[in-house]
Amino acid sequence: MRAIIIGAGITGPVTAMALQKAGIDAEIHEAYGRTADGVGAYLTLAPNGLAALRVLDIDHRDLGGFDTPALELRGSNGRLLAHLGMGRDDDAGTVSQTVRRSDLYVRLRDEAVRRGIPIHYGRRLVDAAAVGAGTDAGAAGAGGVVASFADGTTVEGDLLIGADGLHSRTRAILDPACPPPRYTGLLNTGGYASGISVDGPVGVFTMIFGRRAFFAYVNRGPGDVWWFANVPRARAATDAELAVWTPDRWRAELVRLFADDAGPALRILAATPEIIAPWNTLDLPSVPVWHRGPIGLVGDAAHGISPTSGQGASLAIEDGVLLARFLRDHGDPAGAFAAFEAARRTRVERLIAQAKRTSNQKIPNPLTRVLRDRVILPLVSRAAARTTNDWVTDYRIDWDAPADRLPA
Repeated sequence: MRAIIIGAGITGPVTAMALQKAGIDAEIHEAYGRTADGVGAYLTLAPNGLAALRVLDIDHRDLGGFDTPALELRGSNGRLLAHLGMGRDDDAGTVSQTVRRSDLYVRLRDEAVRRGIPIHYGRRLVDAAAVGAGTDAGAAGAGGVVASFADGTTVEGDLLIGADGLHSRTRAILDPACPPPRYTGLLNTGGYASGISVDGPVGVFTMIFGRRAFFAYVNRGPGDVWWFANVPRARAATDAELAVWTPDRWRAELVRLFADDAGPALRILAATPEIIAPWNTLDLPSVPVWHRGPIGLVGDAAHGISPTSGQGASLAIEDGVLLARFLRDHGDPAGAFAAFEAARRTRVERLIAQAKRTSNQKIPNPLTRVLRDRVILPLVSRAAARTTNDWVTDYRIDWDAPADRLPA
């Protein structure tokens, strides 16, 4: 069996390596003509994502991140609202890891190449169709699939996996009527401050529900602070509106937003040489069509989730490993894609809904702020302290189990 994978971000290389472990050949086609080295902010890998990587013999110590075991939630006046763990795998002795997005891309990409998996750049998908079914990507055609790219090349395989993200071309081919990504009401930004000291232990995130916006930071080590901010905005910003925010103007706006909040936000902003330009936070609440015939979706292409969840990368990694297991045991791509969707849809859509509720808590509202700070978050903190398991981070994949036996 030979798989065509669209997208060389996080999901694509992980899926390719999992398929290789399952005895299935794969090659990756990436739209951009270059790699993502040095691009973007950072993300957190939770224990469930790290455990899925271990299935592929990838150790968290090789990813370039650092331990982030817990977080504190504080109000705009500095008062502690909740202290929460970010997940721990006691069996493996690991906690959540925070890593630069580009570092994770590079390490996963390089490991895939080291294992002999081809990655082709400058291959922007135009169309995909089941072999012998004309241009209808939805036809079942047992003969496989042919993918056509903007550079004029075509590739044939037994199946095609769309790991091409939130704005997936594969998803549009499968279902032209699929709703577009949803704006969650927040702009995202962040950066890396240097030469500054902040209170609190290394690796513990401090998250502040400010009067006008949300600010979070983590002490990476001496003089090294990573941070992000969520800025409420009623509607998604257009490209033209985002372009108006020059670096100096955006920095001044963030200073204005956090000027009245307790905490080190202003000092952190001043110590940040380059603030990442703002972008709209998006998700995909429910994608109606995940697969047709030999073509299917994984990762953000199937279930985009906002960064608020802290689970986007981990869910994508789970996807790649699980789909490979289903393909190993089912053999037929159409059957494997159907079984994969049945195993995943409830979990990921529940998490997307939970992340949207969390995003809503970051949008200041005088009528709900008191309820959030005095009732909801303290209750969440007490409940988290009592529980011995977590349905999100305790999720584990048994590679050797039959595909019809789902993870706990």
